[in-house]
Amino acid sequence: MTERLRAVGGGEDMRERVATLLEALPYIREFAGQTIVIKYGGAAMTSPGLKASFARDVALLRLVGMRPVIVHGGGPDISRYSDRLGLEVRFVHGLRVTDAPTMELVKMVLVGKINKEIVGLLGVAGVGAVGLAGDDGGLIAAEKAGSPEDADLGFVGRVAEIRPRVLEGLVDFVPVVASVGVDGAGQSFNINADTVAGALAAALGARKVIFLTDVEGVLARAGDPTSLISECQLADVERMIADGSAGSGMIPKLGAVAEALRGGVGAAHVVDGRVAHSVLIELFTEDGIGTKVVP
Repeated sequence: MTERLRAVGGGEDMRERVATLLEALPYIREFAGQTIVIKYGGAAMTSPGLKASFARDVALLRLVGMRPVIVHGGGPDISRYSDRLGLEVRFVHGLRVTDAPTMELVKMVLVGKINKEIVGLLGVAGVGAVGLAGDDGGLIAAEKAGSPEDADLGFVGRVAEIRPRVLEGLVDFVPVVASVGVDGAGQSFNINADTVAGALAAALGARKVIFLTDVEGVLARAGDPTSLISECQLADVERMIADGSAGSGMIPKLGAVAEALRGGVGAAHVVDGRVAHSVLIELFTEDGIGTKVVP
């Protein structure tokens, strides 16, 4: 063995790998048995390499004893298929106007396509997964959302209640939840995936909720990557929402962060999903990679 280590350069690479594992060990021990909700989206959903690295991250979390729960949207795919089918793509204050034909398409894309692709990726990575939407076991009870300037957004919804009982029977599987809710009459609603992730994390009593995004994390100055905030408190997030200093694109995500923390989640993380294995880097290293928000 000693000769083999010399042959590969004194074993420095192997020692670095061992050091990395040892750095992760306290976090693995601390989070074992804990629920970790991950909102999956952005570039991590579009790049084949990032898709594979995300699936391996989730597989590792599951195999070392954590309970990951995935929540996803799929706005770019919905827009792409809307164009193909000749459906109008229109947004009001960042919210997709969702008429009846578009709602049908949303369900087909989120539940029938993206959800099953994620389940398949996790299977290839070595863990069993089950895909769910809001009407499965009444998981996401929804109601019509209000909108700025009283614009009619159609079937855009908000979370009225999370009923996580259906997840209790999936102890051997990773739940993959599409951000579609349903009301008492059976009408489906398109809901922002960040919002669903925050509400689900609170309902599950999650230890952590992680939001993958296409920026470095929460920035003190919108658009300036050098102003990354590595850690802050709920009060700081509430101030940034109130004064808009985080930038309009980050406000819905910060709203979901705030809801999760107010609901008892231990910590929320806003992480750059463009970086391979960003989930593991954030959870298992001292410095992390994005923004950690604590109550």
